[in-house]
Amino acid sequence: MKTINPNVLEQLRSIYRPGTRVVLVKMNDPYTKLEPGTRGTVISVDDIGTIHVNWDSGSSLGIVYGEDSCRRIEE
Repeated sequence: MKTINPNVLEQLRSIYRPGTRVVLVKMNDPYTKLEPGTRGTVISVDDIGTIHVNWDSGSSLGIVYGEDSCRRIEE
């Protein structure tokens, strides 16, 4: 199982609280249909730092820490 620095995990959970709106910046998954610019709502951040998102497009693919990226948005 991948591990993450506890301070980094705490910071991720602080920034990406459930209900936070995000936009996808990059996803390192050749099979996903998610495109940069897709918006969604954070569900949770798990113990390895994956940000779980309900994407507006219907997907629920997570943002993997160190592989993918998203940013918070204000709507």
